[in-house]
Amino acid sequence: MSSVHVWNGLDEVPHDLGATVATLGNFDGVHRGHRAVLRQLTARASEIGATSVAVTFEPHPIAVLYPERAPVPLTSIDQRLALLAETGLDAVLVLEFTREFASQTPAEFVDSVFVQALHARAIVVGADTRFGVRNSGSVETLRELGADRGFEVTAVADVGEGERWSSTRIRAALADGDIPTAATMLGRLPRVQGVVVHGDHRGRLLGFPTANLGGTIEGLVPADGVYAGWLTRLDLPEGAPDRMLPTAVSIGTNPTFDGVDRRVEGYVLDRSDLDLYGERIAYDVVARLRETLRFDGIEPLITQMHADVTECRGVLGLSSA
Repeated sequence: MSSVHVWNGLDEVPHDLGATVATLGNFDGVHRGHRAVLRQLTARASEIGATSVAVTFEPHPIAVLYPERAPVPLTSIDQRLALLAETGLDAVLVLEFTREFASQTPAEFVDSVFVQALHARAIVVGADTRFGVRNSGSVETLRELGADRGFEVTAVADVGEGERWSSTRIRAALADGDIPTAATMLGRLPRVQGVVVHGDHRGRLLGFPTANLGGTIEGLVPADGVYAGWLTRLDLPEGAPDRMLPTAVSIGTNPTFDGVDRRVEGYVLDRSDLDLYGERIAYDVVARLRETLRFDGIEPLITQMHADVTECRGVLGLSSA
């Protein structure tokens, strides 16, 4: 991952920071629409020899202003920062979003963040950007303020195939288990990650030991079902043996065993020798194989699991075991 400075609040921005090119947004998912803006941002910063900075908010503004309507995030703040670092940005400024923060006028926000803290010479944003109290600021507002305060403004048109790529559409695709559509908009495979915890150890007894994610799961969990995917052991260095492993991922409540807790667990194909407890892992899902089913007994479940593994192997482009 590329190195990027992370400033948590205006107080952490260096006082001797030179000129910047900046953007702002929630960047939930850091999808292809976001990346189109960030490409122009980093290109403009390179042209004028300035520092490229993305300004983002935590928590999501809707979670503060209208918590009953708040969307489930596509990415945790740590995932978001890692994805932003991959775009070649120099720095990310994370601002805590509060009701007091939301009460700023567009001019107050621009002056405190872009002018005084970041010394912005240029601002690059999406065409639909809104900011300030009651979202009263727009791209046109930015241009008016920039003309007076000495920064240029570039608005990047919506990008997408048919419809614009958006976090809302990605959430809808994941809720439907439509991984290819979500992956197209994200520009990568959807990922959920967390720490491996002990489950019921039922999978091992069935011949398919699984790694269960426990505690806080980062990333939006797709619809219940069985998926083909990859398990990445995040604590191992890039290129290490067994860092990335082909996996059949199960999401759901295990209805055959009258389960009630929704779980995310994966069986690494043809491996029973792994001890992953306590490790940080990620599941990158490739395709949904089937919906979650309730089976009438253990034998039909095992038969289906063998079929799932065979199909998973095919989806992942692996030869037969």
